[in-house]
Amino acid sequence: MKLVMAVVNNDDSGMVSAALTKDGFAVTKLATTGGFLKSGNTTFIVGTDDDKVDRVIDIISKQSRRRTQLVPNTAAMDMGMYSAYPVEVSVGGSTVFVLNVERFEKV
Repeated sequence: MKLVMAVVNNDDSGMVSAALTKDGFAVTKLATTGGFLKSGNTTFIVGTDDDKVDRVIDIISKQSRRRTQLVPNTAAMDMGMYSAYPVEVSVGGSTVFVLNVERFEKV
């Protein structure tokens, strides 16, 4: 048995959740916050058989996509002046971890 943990951008969270549930996977959702942009994420936890891990990852990757976003950036100029200009960064997609499960009980 495996435990799949996937960190997904909030914009894709609903589609990922719906697709996993539609395919018969039991999903636990946790609200999380990313470190770089301090943006909202959803962490999905899915316990599944070893042979279904690739299907879970496939569903997650199809429903969460990478995109670019403009974020404000402040750069120091001469004489202590600051100038704000937008910087394009890549956001979205998913980060997936697969862990071995030594024991599973549903009580």
